[in-house]
Amino acid sequence: VSKQMLEKVLRELQPLCTAEQQFIEKFFQLSQDAADLQVLEVTGHRASAPPHLIAYFFFLFFFLRLEEPTTRLLSEIFSCLELELRGFLDVCNKVHPFGCLQVLVTLNDSIFEMWGSSSALPSSFLNTVLGNMLLLAKSSFNKCIGTLCKEIEEAKMPSKMKGRILPSVSCFEEFVNFSEEVFRTARRRGELDKAYLRLAGSVFSSINSLSSANLKVNTDMVMMENFHHIHCFLCQKMIHCLEGKKREAKQRYSEHMEKYVIKYLGQPLEKLNHFFEGVKARVAQGVKEEEVSFQLAYSKQELRKVIEKYPGKDVKRALETLYRKIHKYLSPEENLLLVVWHAMEQEFIRQYQEFEDLIQRCYAGSGIAMDFTMEDLLSYFNSITLAN
Repeated sequence: VSKQMLEKVLRELQPLCTAEQQFIEKFFQLSQDAADLQVLEVTGHRASAPPHLIAYFFFLFFFLRLEEPTTRLLSEIFSCLELELRGFLDVCNKVHPFGCLQVLVTLNDSIFEMWGSSSALPSSFLNTVLGNMLLLAKSSFNKCIGTLCKEIEEAKMPSKMKGRILPSVSCFEEFVNFSEEVFRTARRRGELDKAYLRLAGSVFSSINSLSSANLKVNTDMVMMENFHHIHCFLCQKMIHCLEGKKREAKQRYSEHMEKYVIKYLGQPLEKLNHFFEGVKARVAQGVKEEEVSFQLAYSKQELRKVIEKYPGKDVKRALETLYRKIHKYLSPEENLLLVVWHAMEQEFIRQYQEFEDLIQRCYAGSGIAMDFTMEDLLSYFNSITLAN
């Protein structure tokens, strides 16, 4: 409603000011150059012109000495126009939390339309007034964006996070959806693109701040989901100025999924992971691979003890527990369960191959092997996936 009212006001202003300008220029002959008007003034005196014409010539001469006599006259006639417009724009801004966007677009489009009209007579006065209103609208828009950025950056994390999308991300999504609708037919969107970049930066900062938040769930999981959500949203919107942010969101989503996967995968084979990390550390320190088994803590006997703790059936049970845990905490809205589970399968296979390789290199000929094979491992993951 406020948009329609503002458009109506601006539509009626232009012909009104144009008509008044045409009358003034015709009545006072302000379209003629100064030399011709001075000739008219002298001619009037010599012809003993009537007093009212002599007064007119002096009046005209006075305004000719001003830089823009037409603009000065219109400013006097419409002296309260700018003040009233300011008040009206203020009301329009308050109708909706993002009302300043609609005001900015409407003013921009009206000015473009006025100058594009063949019947429009450019008025310096009206141009000045609308230019001032446009500056005011841009200022209100920038203040709105600044306030929104501050709210996003200073927002406190919910006390109970269960893998859901952060309020700052939802706020950004709401703003973009509203803005794209408002600017759908806008002639220019430079101000909006700048605002998008500012807001996206604030949203990314708010997600990064999770790393220091005291969350009861895995921080990498929450960050993964939120960056994934932003990436999907920006893919859907296809906003040119946010292409860089879209790529950054995808990168951050991948990074945190990797951290999440690695952290959780340490749990099903925790003691094996710990043992082989020690083996790799000894080799890195200069111990020959064939001599690692002579280290007391990494002897063949110690390796067998660790391997005995992970029979195939227990590994499968541990993976089933892990799947249920992931299913419980991941947001169903993001539909990341199968993606994360597949990433976990790939990482688990990588770890298994690494363990097998270290056994072959450092414990060659010992006959030591894990209780489950690669085929067993693949069947564990497959059966869990099909069962759910």
